[in-house]
Amino acid sequence: MGTVSVEHAAVLQRARAVVDEVKKVIVGKDDIIISVLIAILSKGHILLEDNPGVGKTTLALAFSKALSLDYKRVQFTPDVLPSDITGFSIFNKEKGTFEYSEGAALCNLLLADEINRTSSKTQSALLEVMEEGKITVEGVTREIPKPFFVIATQNPIGSVGTQMLPESQLDRFLEKLSMGYPSIESEMDMLKARQNEDPLDKVSPVITKAELIEAQKVTENIFVADSILEYITKLADATRKSPLIKLGLSPRGSLALCRAAKATALLTGRNYVTPDDVKYIFNNVAAHRVILSTSAKANGSQPADVLAQIVSTIPVPRVTKD
Repeated sequence: MGTVSVEHAAVLQRARAVVDEVKKVIVGKDDIIISVLIAILSKGHILLEDNPGVGKTTLALAFSKALSLDYKRVQFTPDVLPSDITGFSIFNKEKGTFEYSEGAALCNLLLADEINRTSSKTQSALLEVMEEGKITVEGVTREIPKPFFVIATQNPIGSVGTQMLPESQLDRFLEKLSMGYPSIESEMDMLKARQNEDPLDKVSPVITKAELIEAQKVTENIFVADSILEYITKLADATRKSPLIKLGLSPRGSLALCRAAKATALLTGRNYVTPDDVKYIFNNVAAHRVILSTSAKANGSQPADVLAQIVSTIPVPRVTKD
């Protein structure tokens, strides 16, 4: 169990190359880059909630280039329709038949920009595609290209007239991340880099779609001991029993945590999951899935604080290579 396979070593090398390419554009946010890559290797979707102008769209573009992915972007507004996502049938007068016109979801990486600014019906259409990996229009089902994942963004301010995602739909995102403002040093580096050129032009493809699919398969085969599965289950159960949490982690959340922990282990250079892998990704996977109790909110608690408290109370299992 402790020996890394040739396939694992190749995936790790390619993953590090992807990180290096994205870092050409996103400065001082290595943890965010790693977290996005963890979601991609886990076949998960990402929700980026942050203030405007911090680089959410640029992050998605950089990953699409480094990963050789077909990329589409939808700027969500109240007039965006479900058919804009799924596609629609249009009548061809010359042929006398209906022809399918592709929607935005027929790609590898879809940037759903400001997802909270469109109607709940359009949000549901996108989330159905995310969950099922296929589209049905006029009774005809079409598979989404592989690999496929969504990076959705929403702004925490200016929420008047928006449709915030309900908890059942937030649960479809493997991770919820926040980039935050850059440090002074990082922002200075960014300003210098953009004086005469766009750093995105320097991002090169370092992995093919086929290699990414293979990397996802290698991630799935990372070993998880029963003691780790029990640890994940106890963490989830603790969120459901905590008096500070009204809605705890769902079984879908537990599965997401296990998948993300596998990807974390792979990127760390191991072929087995440790408790540290679970703890590293726990907040990103769980924070948007829990709802704090009224008393916790009244005390000014944040999900991250409550989850950290839970982690500190659950005994950590001992895992060996043997």
